[in-house]
This record gives sequence, structure tokens and C-alpha cells, in this order.
Amino acid sequence: MNPMLNIATRAARQAGRVLLRYYERTEQLTVHDKGRNDFVSEVDRSAETAIVKELRSKYPTHAILAEEGGRQGSSDTVWIIDPLDGTTNYLHGFPQFAVSIGLQSRGKLELGVVYNPLSEEMFTAARGQGAHLNDRRLRVANRTGLDGALIGSGFPFRDQHRLDRYLGMLKVIMQEAAGIRRPGSAALDLAYVAAGRTDGFWELGLSPWDMAAGALLISEAGGTATDLAGGGRFLETGNVVAANLKVHRALLERFRPFLNEELAA
Repeated sequence: MNPMLNIATRAARQAGRVLLRYYERTEQLTVHDKGRNDFVSEVDRSAETAIVKELRSKYPTHAILAEEGGRQGSSDTVWIIDPLDGTTNYLHGFPQFAVSIGLQSRGKLELGVVYNPLSEEMFTAARGQGAHLNDRRLRVANRTGLDGALIGSGFPFRDQHRLDRYLGMLKVIMQEAAGIRRPGSAALDLAYVAAGRTDGFWELGLSPWDMAAGALLISEAGGTATDLAGGGRFLETGNVVAANLKVHRALLERFRPFLNEELAA
């Protein structure tokens, strides 16, 4: 395994152990509101500390961009970390959450790890080396369009000023696809596209740490992840569409009527 990817998977497992330690007693956790429908607990912070400690021990000059700790350092090589993607699920005992660790160097995603500690599924990718689930090579599904497709999504629950446009998108996809799933962890949703479990995914208003690792998983599994305009600025805009090339094209076409100046940027 790529040495840096090996360190990232080790860090993800350490964070996963922290999450599992508290999972059966979440009622004892102290939870704070970061914003509307956005929560943080000491578990998020402890898991993030475990990840950062592991990465810093090997790569002290690299920068960190983490959900709880923000940006640390000024290197062009940046670890993008979500210690607990799916905090609301976790706090409710809903078994869909993950650790997400991505590595970006000079603007390009180089490594991605999404780890589900409950199932012990470790999704990994390195640029040019493919995507894997544990030891199995991943490929996106070969669906040719929305007919029969299973599409993942996430509601814009934090900032709801885009809600009407999102609901318009949702209605269009519901009328054509076989089904829509909203499990509540964008990192895992993207990993599932890479694994062919779903045929595509879209969401609005995400953060870089929600998408970085999963987007690389998809591209290394033969798919693509873009912003709503079909460009590469999804980490900046927070809006992402991901699928194999044909489903991706179909999703962009259906979404085009709902784009305004903000979503098309």
C-alpha cells in the first residue's frame, strides 16, 4: 500500500475506535450546537485529535483542514479531515457514519480514505492506483441513464435558502429514477457510488471534508465528481454531482433548469 495511504488508514482506524467506544452511550455525551441542525460533541473532537496526532507524527510540515479544528499550517499539501461524518446519525444511534480523510497536494486530490467502523469497511484510493474496499478493487456501476437507477442525496438541512431549488431537483429525479436514498453521511454516500451500490449522488451545501476523500474514490473507480455546472470547483462551491459518465451527464441535464447564478458558479 502507498505509505501515505497506510498512515491515513491507520489514523482512520484510531478515530473509529474512539467513535465505537462511545457509540452505545451517546446519551452521556456533551453536545453543542454549531449552527442550525449542526452538532458537535467531545467524540468528534477526540476522534479528530487522534487523526491529527497520527498524521503529524509522520508528516509534521503538512497542513491540516479539519471540521472541528479548521485550517492549521500553510503547506500546499493538506490533509482534509472529517472525524465523524454523520454526527446527527451517530448521536441518535442510527448506524450510518464514517471517518473521512483526504489528501490534497497543489490543488489535486491525491489520497482518500472513508472508514465505516461499524462494518469495518475501509474505502481507499490513491491517484492513479485505483479505488478499493478493503482488498477488493472498486468500479462504479455501469448504468446508462436514470431509468432503473438508485440515486443518493442529502437534504440541505443547515442552510435552507436553496431548499426550493433542491426540492425541484428531487422531484425530477424521483420521477425518473428507481429510487432515492438519503442515509445521512455524504462521505459514505460517495463511497457507495464508487462501490457501485448506488448509481449516483448529489448534494448542495457540503464542506470540503465531506467530499474530498469520496470524490477521489469515485474518480479512481471510473466515475466523475463535479460541481453543478460540470466543472471541478465542488470543493469550493459545496455542491457536488457524482456518478459514472452517463448517469452524471443525465443528472446535470435534469438539474440545469434549477441553476441560478449561485449554483451555476
